[in-house]
Amino acid sequence: MSRDFNAWLSGFRDSIADYGYYIDFEKVHRNVDNIKVELNILNSLIGSKNIEADFENLMRKYPEVLKCIPLLLAVRANEIYCQDENGGHLFQFDFGKYPPNSHAHYERYKYFMRETGLFDLLENHIVNNLVDYATGVETGLDSNGRKNRGGHLMEDLVESFIQKAGFVKGVNYFKEMYIHQITDKWNIDLSAISNQGKMEKRFDFVIKTPNMIYGIETNFYGGGGSKLNETARSYKTLALETDTIDGFTFVWFTDGKGWTSARHNLEETFDVMEHVYNIIDMEDGIIDAIMK
Repeated sequence: MSRDFNAWLSGFRDSIADYGYYIDFEKVHRNVDNIKVELNILNSLIGSKNIEADFENLMRKYPEVLKCIPLLLAVRANEIYCQDENGGHLFQFDFGKYPPNSHAHYERYKYFMRETGLFDLLENHIVNNLVDYATGVETGLDSNGRKNRGGHLMEDLVESFIQKAGFVKGVNYFKEMYIHQITDKWNIDLSAISNQGKMEKRFDFVIKTPNMIYGIETNFYGGGGSKLNETARSYKTLALETDTIDGFTFVWFTDGKGWTSARHNLEETFDVMEHVYNIIDMEDGIIDAIMK
């Protein structure tokens, strides 16, 4: 049965975000709790009239306070590199190792605090509590994880429909399977899509029925970008390659209004690929219909 691309595309959704998509507050609070004691020690510097001396005293008595510093700058790494203002010399500051009891090391870390503006943040009451401040920073950093969470949302949604269709994980459907694993498990020649064994592709899901192996890819694009055109072209190629393999079918579940900006490339793939579906298709029972 032929399908109309424009009607199909018009059913794409703006979002599949759930309530946990935006911020993982459990992770935020866990990360802050790991350094809560040290942050409260650093709170003693807020409003200090002699902040450099007070900071040095803290480093001497509680060197572990240094591990908090990167987060105050919204940096995940323990090592921070800074080029000197005069240029030509790159300084490495390691906040995962406590400096030896030496005047030179204390001076370096005080210099870092001064030049990055952290001393100003503390002594001028720009913040009132570093635990609250760190919670805000962690919240901002966690927003960067939405892309990964978004990808998992589509995977989770597709998996729920696979299960509703009666497939059982580890029995007749499998998650994140590489080409060599499929080949070894069912003795099928997939060299047409592995460049004669030189490329190791991984499918999000693999479904095994009595007569067919289905390799499944999933994605959702809420926004546009060059990646969408690349994805459409690569999946078009993959669909054409898998058409030459007996006993194997490539299935692509995709959705998202981001495809509007790449509709022409998606349409080219739609025209040559039999098994490309959106969320509405899954709701209408397409998995039951094709994977028997």
